This record gives sequence, C-alpha cells and structure tokens, in this order.
Amino acid sequence: MFDNLSDKLDKAFHVLKGHGQITEVNVAETLKEVRRALVDADVNYKIAKDFTNTVKKKALGQDVLKSLKPGQMMVKLVKDELTELMGGDAEGINLSGNPSVILMSGLQGSGKTTFSGKLANYLKNKKTKKPLLVACDVYRPAAIDQLHVVGDQIGVKVFSDKENKNPVDISEKAISYAKENGFNVVIIDTAGRLAVDEAMMTEISNIHTAIKPEETLFVVDSMTGQDAVNTAKAFNDVLNFDGVILTKLDGDTRGGAAISIKSVVNKPIKFIGTGEKMEAIDVFYPSRMADRILGMGDVVSLVERAQEQYDEEEARKLQKKIAKNQFGFDDFLNQIQQVKKMGNMKDLMGMIPGAGKMLKNMDIDDDAFKHIEAIIHSMTPEERQKPSVINASRKKRIGKGSGTSVTEVNQLLKQFDQMGKMMKMMQGGGGKKMMQMMKGMK
Repeated sequence: MFDNLSDKLDKAFHVLKGHGQITEVNVAETLKEVRRALVDADVNYKIAKDFTNTVKKKALGQDVLKSLKPGQMMVKLVKDELTELMGGDAEGINLSGNPSVILMSGLQGSGKTTFSGKLANYLKNKKTKKPLLVACDVYRPAAIDQLHVVGDQIGVKVFSDKENKNPVDISEKAISYAKENGFNVVIIDTAGRLAVDEAMMTEISNIHTAIKPEETLFVVDSMTGQDAVNTAKAFNDVLNFDGVILTKLDGDTRGGAAISIKSVVNKPIKFIGTGEKMEAIDVFYPSRMADRILGMGDVVSLVERAQEQYDEEEARKLQKKIAKNQFGFDDFLNQIQQVKKMGNMKDLMGMIPGAGKMLKNMDIDDDAFKHIEAIIHSMTPEERQKPSVINASRKKRIGKGSGTSVTEVNQLLKQFDQMGKMMKMMQGGGGKKMMQMMKGMK
C-alpha cells in the first residue's frame, strides 16, 4: 500500500539529514521533492502545491525543538498536514434509522457489490446488526446472482426480484420486507455504468429521493487515481452523498485518490477495502493512514484486527491445554486460521513500523501457511494430538501425503516443539529462560 509514495517521501526527508536547523533553503528543497512525490502519486498538482505551501509556512514559523532533528520535525509537519488533508478524524456511519437504509453508488467495476457484502458482514459482526442486502442492479445479468453468492458466503439474507425492472419499486419493497422481518439495516446495491451518464444519474437520484437513506456511500476504485476523484465529484454534484468507500487499496495503488478526494468533494472517506476476503474492510483513520504513507506502520489497527479474532473462552481452553502440555496440531491449525482472517500477510507486515521498507522487494505469499496446513492435514487425529508418536515411517507418509519432504516435516515438528516450550515458559513467567531459548533458535 503506497510503497512508491513512501519511498519517495523518505528520500525527500533525507535532504534534511545532517542539518542542524531548518532553513528556507533546505525546507524549499525538501518540499519540492515532497510535491513531486505527491504529483507522481496522482495527487492533483494544485492540491500538492497548496499542501507543501502550508507545510513550508509552518516549518519556517517555529523553532526546531532541541529534542528533534530537522528531518524529524519535517516528518511530523507532513504527517499532521496529510492527516488534515485526508479528513482529520475518522467518520462513523449513521445507523439511526429503523431500519437504517444505506444506498451504495458507484461505477461498474469499482467493487460495489462485493463491498456491499463486506459492509453487511462488518455490521453483523462488529455492530451486532441484522442486515438485509438488496439487489437493485436490474441491468447486469449476473449482478443479482453475484449478490446472492456474497450473501450466502457471509450468512446474510438477500432481497431480490428478477422479474421487476424498477429499482425504485424494488428498494421500497425491500424496506417494507425489512420492517416486517426484523432487519435493522438495509444495504441497497445499485447499478453501475462504465462511465457517468445521464440515465444512471437520474435513476440513482430517483432511488435516493424515494427511500431517503440515512447513508449514501460512493464506492470508488482507488487504483484509478485522479479519475476516481473526478468521478466522485460528478456523483456528489447529483447525489450529495455522505461518504466515500475506497476499494482495492491492497493493489498497485499510487494513493492519489485517498490523499486528495476529501479536499475535492469535501466528503469523508468512511471505509477502505484491503483485500478480496469478506473481512478485508477497515474504518478509514486519516492519522493511521498518514503513518503508513510515511512508513511508520499502524500498530493500533494491527492490534484491533488481532482483538477481533480473539475469543476469550477459546483462549482460556488453550491456556489449560498449554499448562497440561496438551497443546496439539489441531490447536495450532486453529491459531493459523485466526491469523489468516486478519488479512493478507503483506498488509499485516506493513502495519509493523519499519517492516514496510524491509519487505518492499519481497514477495510474501498470501498463502504463506499452505505447506504447514498441508502437513498437518496429512496427519492422523492421533498424530495431531500427540506429535511425539510421529516416527520415521510416519514422517515419510506425512511428507508424501502433503506433497512436501521429510525435511520439511522435521522442520515443522522442531518449530512446534520449540513453540510449545516457549508457551509453557510464558505461562510460568520464565522470561529469562525464554529469551535464552529464542537466542538458540536463531
């Protein structure tokens, strides 16, 4: 996410390295590189220029703190202004209605239907809501079926009427159905087009007028850069939407849309899509995004994702197993599944401060655990529960069954054994012994 922009900003700040103070000359030189980095990231030139002018004014209007180097001061100023440019504070979603109606809008191919499912899944799991998805794309042949597939995947009911070609009528019937059947959130997936056209705008405007939604959200593909910003402006002129959804932020995005869309349409980015999985949805926090753009990571979001997968009852059971030395491969497999639900591996690693630079040229497979899973699935129930019974002939069978080698099976067994010992030490408060063991594992 934003790798190229992060690299270029890092190089820009290097201009100030070694300087004892901020001067007009070194500030101008640094901010010239910052502006160039923003424009390369597809940020509108005027926005980039206004941004650097604001930073320059603040940089020259204060003394450098004794505890900070000029480069650190400039990073802080740029971070604060980036946060402000992207909206300042995170914006929540309005769920005050009964039911709360959310109207989804956007061009075809922006990921609108998939994100409707992600939002339904998010509200069901995090806000304990009972959402209803509504299929109002009456033009694209597979659109209704696609929404049903998404609904089945996340366990959310989908309201549709294939015989009805009037999206206003479908929307109104869906809201009535929701009231009668106890659904407290209605998410309406509307038709998209390949480009902004009058018929499309008239149709979605008619739906908006008829149902008066609590939230109207514009879904945009962040990989389209400045085009995304221009499309958002066209939609906002007609719909006056409440917020923006940025999808495909896990792709090869330059970041221009995320940085400049708020200043163009004056509407907040509310959510971002960070992957293909239904769990790959995050509330947009401008401050956290600024940290990630500047290569500082995002530990808070990483912890929040971990907490979402944390089950207190399961943790207690696991603790007892570790204490009794009964932690087996089934438990290990369960832990892997929880990590995988947190998101793609490269995105997770990018949230760790400093890790982004180290990993930028590395190809981290999103299926990084597949060999481990294959080995565990090739074990018998007894072998998973009591790894100590796995002898040479069993290792050979497990390796053959999983498409791996005996060496890889041995490596996993060794790592599993070391992990079990560390878990036991952590429970017993043996921090010193654990540190010694970690040194021996290098």
